[in-house]
Amino acid sequence: MNRGEAHRKRVPLYAKILLGMGLGVGFGFLAIALHWESFVHDWVAPWGVIFMRLLKLIAVPLVFVSLIIGVVNLKDIRNLSRIGLKTILIYVCTTIIAVSIGLGMVSLIKPGKVFPKDRQTEFMERYEQIVAEREAQMHQMQEVSPLDFLVETVPENIFQALGDNSKMLQIIFFALLFGVAIIVVGTHKVPSVVRFFGQLNLVLLKIIDFIMAFAPIGVFALMATLIVDYAGDVGIFSALGLYALTVILALAVIIVFVYPFIMRVFGKRTVKQFFKAAAPVQMLAFTTSSSAATLPLTMERTQKQLGVSEEVSSFVLPVGVTINMDGTSCYQAVAAVFLAQVLGLDLTFGQMLLILATATISSIGTPGIPGGSIVMLMIVLDSVGIPIEGLALILGIDRPLDMLRTMVNVTGDMTVACVVDSGQKTNTM
Repeated sequence: MNRGEAHRKRVPLYAKILLGMGLGVGFGFLAIALHWESFVHDWVAPWGVIFMRLLKLIAVPLVFVSLIIGVVNLKDIRNLSRIGLKTILIYVCTTIIAVSIGLGMVSLIKPGKVFPKDRQTEFMERYEQIVAEREAQMHQMQEVSPLDFLVETVPENIFQALGDNSKMLQIIFFALLFGVAIIVVGTHKVPSVVRFFGQLNLVLLKIIDFIMAFAPIGVFALMATLIVDYAGDVGIFSALGLYALTVILALAVIIVFVYPFIMRVFGKRTVKQFFKAAAPVQMLAFTTSSSAATLPLTMERTQKQLGVSEEVSSFVLPVGVTINMDGTSCYQAVAAVFLAQVLGLDLTFGQMLLILATATISSIGTPGIPGGSIVMLMIVLDSVGIPIEGLALILGIDRPLDMLRTMVNVTGDMTVACVVDSGQKTNTM
């Protein structure tokens, strides 16, 4: 191996992704200064789209195959039920903590009290159409049965579900069903099936390595495009600065204090070890704003860098992508109280508890549609009587905050995986 090859191998993935982000931001501002916006959209943005498509391309087969392998490796249905119950309970607990932190932070800072009243009409008019579209989606969701969430978990056609990234819950259901069936039949009776999925998993992991090699270029393109797209909205950031700061502080408390505490006490890993493993995942989540797109890297880093067993990570992490939304739930709590403050509505303690409950429950059922988290936020607002038209005030700044809350979501997934894994290893001693 020559010196150049050795040097390339020493550069960690998070450093490459961080470099891509930095160069992308710099190029974005340079493009604005030189009026290269059309060049960015025509020649740079497509590389970001290709990178996102590659990540989404591998997400569904990875979830499907890894879940089957994870269930089969458990070798006992009782182990599956125990891990499943523990995983869901921990996810619900971390979500409640996240929402509580959001409510506490927004109540302490009160960003809605300083929102300029003369800007309200401008924001309402600018995003009137988007709010109307999201409202229609919300009413459509509210018209169905309360058990529709369970109905939608069961696919009518698994091949249609596998062809749609938004049907992740249906894919998880079938993968669990398939894995349980293998256990009941007996792995010794279908060794070729078990061997096939094991070998297929190795191929998928190698594809992930190929995609990650392209990550710095993809991240560069995504960040450059983001900067160019938001160049004309500087006024939004200045007007909503304190609100954005409140969300950022709440998310920072979760990622800097809550997760490290849980990791140290229950996950049995050092904080340094955890963040060293999580850094590339967080960077990718921040750039793509998609937990599902980040899942391949999340699973790889959790297994290889944190030592979480394949049987645990292949179950906990795909489920977390669907039901664990700590960052999103915290954001919803802050947004709801912020809008109440802007509109001069005083929320009672009971209404605060209702926001806590609604945001926690909605995090499990966030639909896989564009703006799905916004639709769920509307339901939270509607539950306490906050006019959903006020949503127009915060839509303009949603994308940057979405990047941050996705970063929190994937960090929470990794934390819970370590906690469940430590519990499993303790039980087997």
